[in-house]
Amino acid sequence: QVQLVESGGGLVQAGGSLRLSCAASGRTSGRTFSSYPMGWFRQAPGKEREFVAAISWSLSTYYADSVKGRFTISRDNAKNTVYLQMNSLKPEDTAVYYCATKTAGYRATTIQTEYDCWGQGTQVTVSS
Repeated sequence: QVQLVESGGGLVQAGGSLRLSCAASGRTSGRTFSSYPMGWFRQAPGKEREFVAAISWSLSTYYADSVKGRFTISRDNAKNTVYLQMNSLKPEDTAVYYCATKTAGYRATTIQTEYDCWGQGTQVTVSS
């Protein structure tokens, strides 16, 4: 069983930066953290949860158009941690940010229903 814990959220002014972290513990049989595709998703008040970024075991990365050029996803397999560096933040980035992984697959995708393990979320608030 894999557990994910996000941290690093907070209140920041527009134009500022935050770095989110997602620490993973546990594993499914025969797999290590480095083999898991990892994704970040977010849910703003009154809106559906949406894809933000993903990274595969091969370090291929994928981004939503709304964050491309501002956000960077990365991973440190030695620390079992994935990061989301968020720069040039905008008020519309305000949301609860969730980390997720696919324990039964290897390919990173933008489709949240393919992810079967989720963290509890961390709040990011961007003031104007």
